[in-house]
Amino acid sequence: MLTLPLPHCDYFEAGRCRSCALIEVPYVTQLSEKERRCHDLLPQVPVSRWLPSVAGGVADFRNKAKLVVGGASGTVTLGILGRDGEGIDLRECLIQEPGIRDAIPHLAAFLDGTGLAPYDVPARRGELKFVHVTLAPSGELMLRFVVRSEQSLHVLRKALPALLALVPRAVVVSVNLLPEHRAVLEGEREEMLLGSSLDMDLGDVSLHLRPQSFFQTNTAVARALYAQAAEWIAAERPGSIWDLYCGVGGFALHCAAAATATATATAATAAAAAVDSGAGSGASAAAAPRVLGVEISASAVESARRSAADAGITAEFIAADATAFALAADASDVPHTVIVNPPRRGIGPALAAWLEAAPAQRVIYSSCNPESLATDLAAMPSWGVRGARVFDMFPHTTHLEVMVLLERQR
Repeated sequence: MLTLPLPHCDYFEAGRCRSCALIEVPYVTQLSEKERRCHDLLPQVPVSRWLPSVAGGVADFRNKAKLVVGGASGTVTLGILGRDGEGIDLRECLIQEPGIRDAIPHLAAFLDGTGLAPYDVPARRGELKFVHVTLAPSGELMLRFVVRSEQSLHVLRKALPALLALVPRAVVVSVNLLPEHRAVLEGEREEMLLGSSLDMDLGDVSLHLRPQSFFQTNTAVARALYAQAAEWIAAERPGSIWDLYCGVGGFALHCAAAATATATATAATAAAAAVDSGAGSGASAAAAPRVLGVEISASAVESARRSAADAGITAEFIAADATAFALAADASDVPHTVIVNPPRRGIGPALAAWLEAAPAQRVIYSSCNPESLATDLAAMPSWGVRGARVFDMFPHTTHLEVMVLLERQR
């Protein structure tokens, strides 16, 4: 994959879009620079503990498009806005998965047919703000229209049959109302027009995504990220796990499944050995780990619970602030292993101090910001790094995901 030629991007060459700032840099150079950055920021990680990086691809890798609606009523653009507020159409963007790229022209035709006007940011008038498109591995789509007013909601609701005729793979459709003139991607109110959640089948586990759910933007790299955490968990076989900032349960569910499978296999091997020696005749029940996910979003927690039930995985999920939950916990309830997957700001001083003092024995820290990870690890000197890996979730940019396995040293 590293030697594949980079895609030729007409948008970048013409200066129309610079989102993929590194698209003209050889991919092997992009990845090696991200590795160097992480190594420099995390000097406490021995070179031998770095696993081979997971490459993210050079094209067709993004499973979600956040498209700004521009242009004019009847001739919308879907892409980004230029500095002057002009809509820049990016329907042929090569980093989107093909299923998204195929849907964008049909979405533009649908919006043209509604007669709704794109929102004019400088003039602060208009209706259509964004279209968010998420693609599942099955090819099914979740569509989310962000609009300014109740009237647009009514128009889109009435036009749903026309939308489904143009985009038949859409299984979840919602409208988000954002009446304010703010530089945000969504408002608080979400109205469902079709379905409730998108099934992201990752192989071992399927995750249910709702319109406001967070999920990694690169499905192949997300699979590798969850698989790495599950491998570390299976090797340790902890009796209890907390997944803080669990979102829709990706880490918790993959790790619970891996730990249970390992325990079952171990029990079966022990039982077989007992039979061979004449000491017994049956396999003992496998001890499933106690898994708890904590996430502030109630809708994400509901999705995680549904995914656990569908997969037959024993795991509990609660809606709470991760830091407040940990700080309020009794020492006797602290698990063997804590998984954290915080936003870019990191876990922060309070949770880092709690982990430094808590009786937990392992931490898996997945970070989308190596700078905040370095700051947090500096506040946790009692922890040593047993393993680390770079996951290139965001090719052609400086962004990345890095995950470390920590072990208490003292």
